[in-house]
Amino acid sequence: MKSIPMVKKQQKTASQKKTINSVAESGTIKKNWHGRKSVALIYPNTYHVGMSNLGFQTVYSQLNGFDEIVCERVFLPTTEARNPIQLRSVESNRILTDFNLIAFSISFENDYLNVLTLLEKAGFPLLSTHRNNELPLVVAGGVTCFLNPEPIAPFIDAFLIGEAEEIIPSLVEGISEFSNPNIPREKRLLELAQKIPGAYVPTFYKPNYHDDGTLASFFATETVPSKIRSLHTFNLSLHNCYSTIITADTTFNNTFLIEVSRGCARGCRFCSAGYIYRPPRFRTHKHIEKNLLTGKAYTNRIGLVGAAVSDLPDIEKLCTDKSAEGVQIGFSSLRADALSDKLITALRSSGTKSVAIAPDAGSQRLRSVINKGLDEEKILAAVTALVQNNIPNIKLYFMIGLPTETNEDINAIVALCKKIKHNFLSSSKTKGKIGEITVSLNSFVPKPFTPFQWVAMDDVKSLKYKIKQIKKVLGKVANIKIHADIPRWAFIQAILSRGDRRVAQLLLAVHKNGGNWTQALKTVPINPLFYVQRERFKNELLPWDFIDHGIDKSFLWKEFKRALSEMSSPPCPMDPQKCRLCGVCG
Repeated sequence: MKSIPMVKKQQKTASQKKTINSVAESGTIKKNWHGRKSVALIYPNTYHVGMSNLGFQTVYSQLNGFDEIVCERVFLPTTEARNPIQLRSVESNRILTDFNLIAFSISFENDYLNVLTLLEKAGFPLLSTHRNNELPLVVAGGVTCFLNPEPIAPFIDAFLIGEAEEIIPSLVEGISEFSNPNIPREKRLLELAQKIPGAYVPTFYKPNYHDDGTLASFFATETVPSKIRSLHTFNLSLHNCYSTIITADTTFNNTFLIEVSRGCARGCRFCSAGYIYRPPRFRTHKHIEKNLLTGKAYTNRIGLVGAAVSDLPDIEKLCTDKSAEGVQIGFSSLRADALSDKLITALRSSGTKSVAIAPDAGSQRLRSVINKGLDEEKILAAVTALVQNNIPNIKLYFMIGLPTETNEDINAIVALCKKIKHNFLSSSKTKGKIGEITVSLNSFVPKPFTPFQWVAMDDVKSLKYKIKQIKKVLGKVANIKIHADIPRWAFIQAILSRGDRRVAQLLLAVHKNGGNWTQALKTVPINPLFYVQRERFKNELLPWDFIDHGIDKSFLWKEFKRALSEMSSPPCPMDPQKCRLCGVCG
């Protein structure tokens, strides 16, 4: 059996070492428990990470929006101790067995191991089938559950596949029944699977495998849906999605976050958000204005969130108006071809000093493969315009290990960064200030429900070599800083994002071995390369095929073949009446 590279434990930052009780919050929701059903909403990471997640905060707000529900937060403890720490909620310091329902919000596959840690600290048997009737049901939602929940299926009683706005009302309506310990556990789970749209209860589904390890069949053993349809809310402006609690102990530091859009029309072939959230949707200008008024009551720092923020209609006017009011508007990243003069002026006026741009690939050939829809001229023009408008710091995102990538493509990253540096310096000298370019290198991980779901991931040794080659050249260039992810962690993410239910055995072994993946692999009959570096064939049954996002698998395959032919595809027209290409709208 081939082994996986050793993964070292990540260091905790100073902010992660703080206790939750020492953190000042504004907007905390505290309810009287009397006469209400209780939900423990768990983020499987530290307070700092969890409170930086807008989706987690939104679910917290939505659940507490029902008078009959009290929802309290739980996070991964940061205090080191020899014995397990009893998990308690932030709001009332309750243990998890006091709650009627346990709900995980999972955004990243690398947090799966934390799910097991949290269950153990709460005193729950790790396997769902080992829990008695007195324990509350454990459900999970979040984007990783939309993609592929199978690697953690044995640990979760039920997954909620879809957007919270559509699922939570049904869950709340049935919570009295689902949390009743007088009803047998299996019966409660069956009722949940049959009555809650988007509910996936793993115990009622059985996978079978071919001799070569590939999935032979996946079928329901009870009267439950054979495929789980992911639920979407089509009018985002009927619901608020903004920061409920403001705290300094987040990545965004006292910034009020507002989701302005969901999904992306661009169709980049590596990005799952561009496919599972189809059709792309935007909140109305009026709705965003109302959210901004709410945010201004807390802080003058507003962060706009979405996969395609720069595609938001009237974004220039929005930023210009708020800048005039003294509001600082921020974005996670912007497309280079969306940086108009008005938008840049508004960013400058709001005090923005740094903007992130994602070329993703260095060569035009590879940008065509991934369907980026961005050429070098626009990238260089964007950098020049930013620096000339006194926004002196640029962050550039690139991926390495993309399908069809060659040494020439790696060299093209270096060449493009040098050209950007040249334009950067020329423009900076004009303004008399020289800022900094940060190059972020990220290992490509093939994701479910994308045209690249069939491809093999690049191996760790190759990824390390490519990072080393880029650093070797760019590391000598002044005013350029380079950050690269750790290919070992990307390798693990690939196991967890592409794995089937058998990967749960590996997670259990890693948990028992204190996070040592190499040691764990010696104890389980699993070859990680089967999941990470094996190319899937066209008609292979994939572990996540039981989830229905409305996208035709044949459409994804066509996009994959177009990628191999270096052919771009047009963006989603966002017109349900006219377009039938991907299958979502008809």
